[in-house]
Amino acid sequence: MLAIRMQRTGRKGHAMYRMVVQDARRTPTSGKIVTYLGSYDPHNKLATVDKTKASFYLEHGAQPSPRAASILKAEKVKMPKWVEEPKQMKRSVRNPEKRRSSAPAKEVAPVEEVKLDATETPVVVENEPVVAESEAASEAETPTEVEPESV
Repeated sequence: MLAIRMQRTGRKGHAMYRMVVQDARRTPTSGKIVTYLGSYDPHNKLATVDKTKASFYLEHGAQPSPRAASILKAEKVKMPKWVEEPKQMKRSVRNPEKRRSSAPAKEVAPVEEVKLDATETPVVVENEPVVAESEAASEAETPTEVEPESV
């Protein structure tokens, strides 16, 4: 019996797949294939499939793997009635109580507003920080230190 399956290629950590027709008794890594149907890039979700060859082997009894069947269906290859559609598996979460999305919301302390008196109006000068008038006056009164001249 023939099988349509995916054969892994590519470097470590960056898988690419070939869609091949192969004897079902062989492993995909054996290298002995009947024909090459196309390729699949899981990183970009791009598939290239020779539709005429794929439909020929499906009509003559080749059984596609679940992944190959879903790719062929996405590429709009006519599937025979006896091909089973891949089941959609229901995902479950191991520890739902540890998820951030299910954690209770943390209370945020309210921010107090700072009110300025009528006498304390901010002075805005370009390229300088905002300083209140009372602070500016106290800075002007402080004498600057003068270094003694060395003789």
